[in-house]
Formats: sequence, structure tokens, C-alpha cells
Amino acid sequence: MMRLDHVSFAVGPDGMDATVARITDQLGVDRVKGGIHPRFGTQSAIIPLADHRYLEIVEVLDHPSADKAPFGQAVRNRSQIGGGWMGWCVTVDDLEPFEQRLGRRSVPGNRKFPDGQELTWQQIGIKGLIADPQVPYLLRWDEGTEHLHPSRAYQPQAQLLRLSIAGDPQRVADWLGQPDADPFDDVDVDWVAPSGTPGIMSITFSCPKGEITI
Repeated sequence: MMRLDHVSFAVGPDGMDATVARITDQLGVDRVKGGIHPRFGTQSAIIPLADHRYLEIVEVLDHPSADKAPFGQAVRNRSQIGGGWMGWCVTVDDLEPFEQRLGRRSVPGNRKFPDGQELTWQQIGIKGLIADPQVPYLLRWDEGTEHLHPSRAYQPQAQLLRLSIAGDPQRVADWLGQPDADPFDDVDVDWVAPSGTPGIMSITFSCPKGEITI
């Protein structure tokens, strides 16, 4: 199984609170505090979405982990050029085929909650995202953590409808090991010929304020 799990937005120079306020105002939704990623040196705010998805707004912390972990590096790189859409994440049942193709092991991730619960997962592909921002990174949630998935933090108030990505669909299809660069039945992916750096150009949501593109 392969499905779009979440999309990541790196904060701009005005910081987490201002970035979150701007996006939640555009969509007419509530913010949910996501928590800290200790292994990556980042923190997040979450906007739960329908269909078991979420929008993650991420900020790099002044922490040694951020200098070592590719995810922390990716967030810092995007924030330093003004913030914006950093990447998209695809969840799969088995990461082994991707580990074999990429020639490296997946790495563990975790998010600790104030009540002591911990959401854990394995991920791979952040180095690929840094080198080529059009490709998604890949994730497998650990068993027994389904109830902590960020989409379940609160009742979703928005739905992700469409991604617009500047890039080469064949490149992404090859990266995913799929015949099609858009293997999702319920999300559209529009491909745009890149005029500069490839990557997510915009995402369209259905939300309380209508159909909104960010």
C-alpha cells in the first residue's frame, strides 16, 4: 500500500507562531501543537486533514541534532530561503525495497507528547528530498501508534485536494518504483515544467473558507 500521508511547510523568517497564524487564517482552521522531534532537532504544529492526512508546519531548533539529521538540515535550508512548502511524505507498508534501491537504511523518528505518550516511525528519503525537492520522502508508522497519528489530534476541518509540483513525473515515478508518478486515487497531482528549483509549487485544500490554494 502507498498513500499520501502529509505535507510539510517550513516556517519563514517571522517564526512559527506567525507562520501558523497566517496559514490557519487562510484556511479558517485551528492549530494543533505537534511537539518536538528530538532526533531531528525540529518542532511542529499540526493541521489535521480528512482522509487520515495532515499538514505539518515545521521549525528548526537551536539544537545539535538539527546539524546532524537530514530532516533538520532540510527544514533549515528551506527556512533560510524564506520558508514555504518543503516536501511531501508517502507512507508505505514496507520500506525495505526503498532501502535496497537507495543503498541505506531507514532512520527512526519520534514525537513526544506532554502526557508521556510517544509516536514513533521509520523514514527514508530526506537526503533525496534535499538534493531534488520534487521527490517525496517515505515513512512507515510503527505498529501500535495508529491512535497517535497527527490526523487524529482533532476533528479534521480541511481536506487536501491537489498538489502542484514543478518537476519530472517520470523521475518521481522511478523514485517511488511505480508506473505512475501519481499513485493516489484520492489526490490529484498536477505537474509543471520547472523554471527554477523543482518541488511543490502550491497545494489546494477544501476548507471552511472554500477551495483555497497556498
